[in-house]
Amino acid sequence: MSARRLRREHRAMSMKTISITSPCYNEEDNVAECHRVIRELFEGPLKGYAREHLFIDNASTDRTVEILREIASRDPAVKVVVNARNFGVFRSTFNGLKYATGDAVVVMLPVDLQDPPELIPEFVKLWEQGYEIVAGAREEREEGFVMRNLRRLFYRIVNRLSDFEISPNVGEFQLLDRKVMEALLAHRDQYPYIRGIIASLGFRRIILPYRWKARARGLTKHNLPLLIDQALNGIFSFTRAPMRFASLVGLLIALASIGFAIFQFVYFFVGPSDAQRGITTIIIALSFLSGVQLLFIGLLGEYVTAIHNQVRGGPMVIERERINIEPVDGEGTALRPAPGTRAPGGTA
Repeated sequence: MSARRLRREHRAMSMKTISITSPCYNEEDNVAECHRVIRELFEGPLKGYAREHLFIDNASTDRTVEILREIASRDPAVKVVVNARNFGVFRSTFNGLKYATGDAVVVMLPVDLQDPPELIPEFVKLWEQGYEIVAGAREEREEGFVMRNLRRLFYRIVNRLSDFEISPNVGEFQLLDRKVMEALLAHRDQYPYIRGIIASLGFRRIILPYRWKARARGLTKHNLPLLIDQALNGIFSFTRAPMRFASLVGLLIALASIGFAIFQFVYFFVGPSDAQRGITTIIIALSFLSGVQLLFIGLLGEYVTAIHNQVRGGPMVIERERINIEPVDGEGTALRPAPGTRAPGGTA
């Protein structure tokens, strides 16, 4: 064996692997560009690292899967998971993360590249300096006034109600050390709010601000109802405050009702005689209390639904196809290849 080949194999064995997870749904205009941009990063500023790029497809109905198959057939560093149906971006991404074998993992880089991939080398640099979580924060957003302020309001609500802080503007565009990844994947949540779970883990973290770009190609899949669903999931997953609020309001209403009953009892004897007195008060009180009851039943229903989904169990995501992915162990976690080896190709 030549000395040059020995040096090359030694370098390969000592290279660290950076995994990047990219969820996609009907993104035929973006997946090839996303792959190209990441590949060029590892041919340039990240040349000293091995690349692992996971595309998690949520049952696209356009040519996205066809394009991904073609890319994976030419590039063994590309892995693809195709879901049997659309399970939502959080469940799909969390399920895909179990196949990431890198020493550090970029949790989510959507293929629309609104989160800047050119920031990943800086993520890696800070990770090498000892930070276990390097998070990007969307300090500036190329989006409308209404959505920007709704997001701001959401973070204020969550941080006031939860036991820990979810940094405003920090999404899933974060790089995690392997030990943090293992802690993240230890969660068995049927509807994981990934940024909230990461924030709850602790570890040494640094936040980098960046400008969130407007989508250049294709249509966004994050409509207002979906964003509201994600926001409610974050609130009910990481705080007991809604139920505490219901208990407190119930107590205050009960005390107010007792006080009003005492007032009415006294007024009955000392007030003027009026055959119609009290009817308006009863109607208003019944309407108000009925509304409060429905609100609290709804809050309770959110928790019951979350508990039901959790205890019912079953797979978080059902996969239809896996490409370039090695077998998994009994716990559903990808087996990490030995240093210097490459995961086998093919379709599982």
